[in-house]
Amino acid sequence: MTTHARFPSGLYGVTPDWDDPDRLELAVRQAARGGMRSLQLRHKTASPALRLTLARRCQQVCHELGVVFLVNDDWRVALEVGADGVHLGQHDDEPGAVRKAIGPAMLLGVSCYADLARARALLDHQVAYIAFGAMFVSPTKPLAPPAPLGVLTQGRALVDTLGLPRPAVVAIGGIGPQNVQKVADAGAHAIAVVGSLFQAPDIEAAARVLSAPFATHTTPVF
Repeated sequence: MTTHARFPSGLYGVTPDWDDPDRLELAVRQAARGGMRSLQLRHKTASPALRLTLARRCQQVCHELGVVFLVNDDWRVALEVGADGVHLGQHDDEPGAVRKAIGPAMLLGVSCYADLARARALLDHQVAYIAFGAMFVSPTKPLAPPAPLGVLTQGRALVDTLGLPRPAVVAIGGIGPQNVQKVADAGAHAIAVVGSLFQAPDIEAAARVLSAPFATHTTPVF
């Protein structure tokens, strides 16, 4: 595990379902050059062996580059490779049990969709961020129910009532150059992005554009 104690604002890359570790490493390096500050390994169809291989490679590269690294769902893999944290959705393991398993130091991010009550309840588990979305139609999750921009504003108001350190508000789902400013203005500290980053013709350039609205918010919030 790296020495990151907080979840950073800005661009949060989420990996596509690529099986090639070399291709993924190159893309992560390009995204980091463009300003990506955190990365989530998400590959729902990977075999356990492949997921572990990809996680090890991502952890090594992120540690080298100073990028915060989380693993989607599989907290055991996150622990094994020394990741900075784990992300949980509503169908993954129960956050309270995962928090006990991973200990107090590892970052725990959670999906809250458009549910402020869920977000409020999950704050009890010392989460690093609460993620809302899909904010827009998402090719990665085309059937995901929409979340209004206002939920980001409400989520931001919720965490702003807390003492320091505070969890971040993350926006996810269909975010690209055409709408990133909207989610930043609505209150998001960070954006989780798959396609408009890793499927872009120039990943580094895409990262710069997606990071730009958060350039004045460089202080980690957790």
